[in-house]
Amino acid sequence: MTPIQQLRTSGVFSVEGAESDIENNVWIVGNDESAVVIDAAHDHERIARGLGDRELMAIVCTHGHPDHINAAVALADLTDCPILLHPDDSELWHQVHPYREPDAPLLHGEVLRAGDVELTVLHTPGHTPGGVSFHSPELGVVFSGDTLFPDGPGATGQPSSDFPTIIASIRDQLTTLPGDTIVHPGHGESTTIAEAAHHLEEWSARGF
Repeated sequence: MTPIQQLRTSGVFSVEGAESDIENNVWIVGNDESAVVIDAAHDHERIARGLGDRELMAIVCTHGHPDHINAAVALADLTDCPILLHPDDSELWHQVHPYREPDAPLLHGEVLRAGDVELTVLHTPGHTPGGVSFHSPELGVVFSGDTLFPDGPGATGQPSSDFPTIIASIRDQLTTLPGDTIVHPGHGESTTIAEAAHHLEEWSARGF
């Protein structure tokens, strides 16, 4: 089994009373025996089927927006695993799950083990205060959540978002990675760090 498995799950995202259909990337990282899930979105039963008989070591959240965490509690209850979230997104988390705390914090620089794979936590705020990315040097990938997409930074139009902060996160935490690192985002298609670095000045100048 390949160390990275991608699922796409669909649901409804609500912002300030407006609802829209949305499709999320759910990433399963590990080996034949155990794995972690990055962003349990929309459909915990589908994610569980994707895991098969592997042990789920943890659900790790790139950030606290509803479409990235709305299946986390149901999946954790089903698989008896912990949920990990950066503490700066606890307020966003509690808007979705007011009666359940995350089990442990994600902290910048800590290393998580997903089967045979090590994932280093990078604090990449801007889209949300507690946004994180997960870097695997050995696989040459980074899971960027909603911090970085092929066409630019994640959205910063919500009250908890900040455009200069997300640009700083991309510049200081992501574009310092090797250029051939593959960027797997929370929605849509993947890109590379080199491609992002090439466009960063342009994105910064036009205040994306």
